[in-house]
Amino acid sequence: MGVEEKFKQSVKGIHKVLAILLIGFIGVLVILFFTVKDLASTTTNAPVISPDYVEVPGNEEDLDKIENGIHVRTGFVEGEGLMLVVQNCTSCHSAKLVTQNRMSKEKWLATIRWMQETQNLWDLGVNEEPILKYLSTYYAPNQIGRRANLENVEWYHLNE
Repeated sequence: MGVEEKFKQSVKGIHKVLAILLIGFIGVLVILFFTVKDLASTTTNAPVISPDYVEVPGNEEDLDKIENGIHVRTGFVEGEGLMLVVQNCTSCHSAKLVTQNRMSKEKWLATIRWMQETQNLWDLGVNEEPILKYLSTYYAPNQIGRRANLENVEWYHLNE
């Protein structure tokens, strides 16, 4: 067998290997295509639920239920002006954004003005004062710097 014959056989071997690799690659592409197509068809038929929408179980009377002085749906403290705060604040953001903050009346007003200037909050009109009163009453700054002193404690002595 001559050099030329060996070269032809080497080329034929390489050709076979490349053909097998090409067929395998095409097979993988076909499998991926149908897998992706199948996934796309199953996800597009699924109902889309907005992350902002949460269905509250029960009837509408339960939406404004108050237990132990807390408005159940929002976590707001029961008090005069509660429903104004629920209607005006929770239509744009979570009640937790309110309950986690503690501010004076002036700072609550500054926050409302900031929301009106930058977040498209509407003019609260005659509702502004009752809302401010509610927020500054129930979500005022805590003035507690440390725990209260212990009183009426029965101390015991360690025996050495």
